[in-house]
Amino acid sequence: MSKIDHMMQILWMLHAGRKITAKEIAEKLEMNIRTVYRYIDALSASGVPIIAEAGHNGGYTLLNNFIKSPLLFEIDEKAALLHAVIFAKEAGYFLDEALNSATSKLTKFSNQEQEEMIKQHLEGFEIVSPNAQSSMEPILKKIEESIVNETSVEMEYRTNNEEQPKHRLINPYGLVYWNNNWYVIAYCHLRKGIRNFKVSRIINMNQTAITFQRPQPFSASDFFMKSILPQVEDKRELTPFIICGKTDAVDDISQHWFLRDHLKERTSKKAIFLVEEEALHKYVPYLLLPYGKSIQIVEPISLKQKMIDVLYELINFYQVENFTDGECQ
Repeated sequence: MSKIDHMMQILWMLHAGRKITAKEIAEKLEMNIRTVYRYIDALSASGVPIIAEAGHNGGYTLLNNFIKSPLLFEIDEKAALLHAVIFAKEAGYFLDEALNSATSKLTKFSNQEQEEMIKQHLEGFEIVSPNAQSSMEPILKKIEESIVNETSVEMEYRTNNEEQPKHRLINPYGLVYWNNNWYVIAYCHLRKGIRNFKVSRIINMNQTAITFQRPQPFSASDFFMKSILPQVEDKRELTPFIICGKTDAVDDISQHWFLRDHLKERTSKKAIFLVEEEALHKYVPYLLLPYGKSIQIVEPISLKQKMIDVLYELINFYQVENFTDGECQ
């Protein structure tokens, strides 16, 4: 049995709530009493509050409240979890109360040396991101509960192309956080199929007692990415898309979510992608606009012409008086 297994066994024996001696531990675990002392010292060094009493009636016990504490986390593990908490909060994680409780336990059940080291790990570690959308927290909690309980929800949902929301009954299969937004992947009874719903477009939501069975296997993230990326069965139908330019710009474009999976060849100043033709002309020109003259399209020629068309559309748009006194007509 490994050292960590023995230490966990000792810890659970201490959790029983009664005083126990090193001799009793050694006999139950069939090990040398000196080894027990080493393991007790190791547990104490990791932050476990073991109370040792000497004398005839002495032995080892735990602080009463340690039953709720995290077990045997190393300093690096605690720091990693606390860093992850910062990421989650900045992303708008919706179980904020539970997150704060977990964070409190990680810091509360640490000795002074560990607290100082954790503080050093966290100093200067900050995340710069858009403000978390806390107003969505109640809806996200309801969705998460319904996913766990496999119960349908009713909602009023407004699409990007509709001014008035529509009533929908959905079976939520999973939540996806992508590009600073939350999405629920669900079976829509109105559309008779699985759809992506942007949570920020949900006007209101109510949980129901209607149950459903989540399909197995099913990956919400896989479904989501397949729905936003063009799928081509025959790779021969893909069009070579070649750019060259400044290394930083080519790096940035090569890492873009829409193009990174299509990257086939790369040098410091050149990148070759294979992209479905319709998507190439529909999306890529707008993706390239912010890079200006820092990149150049090598192929296809048709994409160069599409870029020109897009630029002329913008010029014509701003030459026409579309705005009056800062107001849209």
